[in-house]
Amino acid sequence: MLMSRSSPLLVILAVIALTSCSKDRPPRDDAAIVARAQAALGPYKSGLKAELTQALAKGPEAAIDVCAERAPALARENSKDGVRVGRSALKLRNSANAAPAWLAPVMDDLSKAPSGASEHRVASLPGGRFGYAEPIWVQPQCLVCHGENIAPALDAKIRERYPSDAARGFRQGDFRGVFYAELDAAK
Repeated sequence: MLMSRSSPLLVILAVIALTSCSKDRPPRDDAAIVARAQAALGPYKSGLKAELTQALAKGPEAAIDVCAERAPALARENSKDGVRVGRSALKLRNSANAAPAWLAPVMDDLSKAPSGASEHRVASLPGGRFGYAEPIWVQPQCLVCHGENIAPALDAKIRERYPSDAARGFRQGDFRGVFYAELDAAK
């Protein structure tokens, strides 16, 4: 009896799912999506790493300025041709880096990957768009500002700039967050 009541509902849900997918979305080619996302993220990630490395050579206070000012500018500069790039985390230092809604469950999933894993996730977004995310793993140089023991003067500067900072207490190899890309459907 229960089976006969739920069967029509299952058929209706399947038809809705199939028709909504086939009308609004092009066929999904994850390899092409991953390639486009990684190509867009490459310059953003390498530019951010280069600027952070230069800043850390001057002192960790300079690195705070790079993360606060240059990272968002680099994301804007590298968001083009139907692709928007960014970074986010579960433990935010800057609320401006809050994750888009689609990214929160993806980050939760990636946070469970083994440390250092080169995994990624692709998600379908409204309007035929796609999302891509890859983990950021805490490296030794990250611990200066995000570790368990932050120098008092540096800690004061971080707290001044980010009163609601939650991005601390990490250890090497921890999941720090993600680099992500949102892509229009391939043209």
